[in-house]
Amino acid sequence: MLGGTAAQKSEWLPKIAEGAAIGALAVDEGAHHAPEKVALVATKSGSGYSLSGRKTFVLEGLAANVLIVSARTSGRPGDQDGITLFVVPADAKGVSRKRLALADSRGAANITFDKVAVGADAVLGEVDKGYPVLEKVLDRARAGISAEMLGAAVQAFETTLDYLKVRVQFGQVIGSFQALQHRAAKMFTDLELARSAVEAALTAIDNDSPDVPELVSLAKAKMGDVFHLVSNEMVQMHGGIGMTDAHDAGFYLKRARACEAAYGSQSYHRDRYARIQGY
Repeated sequence: MLGGTAAQKSEWLPKIAEGAAIGALAVDEGAHHAPEKVALVATKSGSGYSLSGRKTFVLEGLAANVLIVSARTSGRPGDQDGITLFVVPADAKGVSRKRLALADSRGAANITFDKVAVGADAVLGEVDKGYPVLEKVLDRARAGISAEMLGAAVQAFETTLDYLKVRVQFGQVIGSFQALQHRAAKMFTDLELARSAVEAALTAIDNDSPDVPELVSLAKAKMGDVFHLVSNEMVQMHGGIGMTDAHDAGFYLKRARACEAAYGSQSYHRDRYARIQGY
């Protein structure tokens, strides 16, 4: 929607909207999120391009029907200029996908491109100028996953709070112990602060504000810390049953860890926020 041509939009957006097609963003190439470190090369081939390289941890990459691929048409890995986005059918000749088993059981894949031929009409946006569009899309993904993390953390907290009110130990409801009350109060306070950060990021995107990047990085970093804390506390406060697969606590903890890594960890976004602030 942000960078596609009228033809690209008419071909793919209706299919995606009605569920007939699934799209995936193939951006990272290493163990950590680094969207500017693109080495997958797109070389001119006739009137089109030939794509060769590898993408890692592509979310929903195995189920996708269409891939948005960041490729390098000039410059070197680390340069923001020289990145071009391509719309590539997932079943194109030369595309091979390997399923990854993630901790949270969600779909992801490593994808290899071996001289994948695409036409000039596969370019999404401008040649060599794909990074600004990519960053806007990634910020929407980061804000979206931050909102999911907020919802999951709130549910984990409320489930834990309900348990503190009914679990009896040493003849008392464990929620009456001051040490656990302090920990619950800490979680509640952190959740309220994180909620403000997430809502600010979403509002900035809605208003197309110039401070979207910094507010999104603030929300993702803050939410990563808070979901990490709440998922840990959920396991610990549920005691023995929290350590087993018989309880949902483990699902929240696993999802928290996967969300932390997706589209930039806390350290990535703290560094990005500091750079935006001029430090």
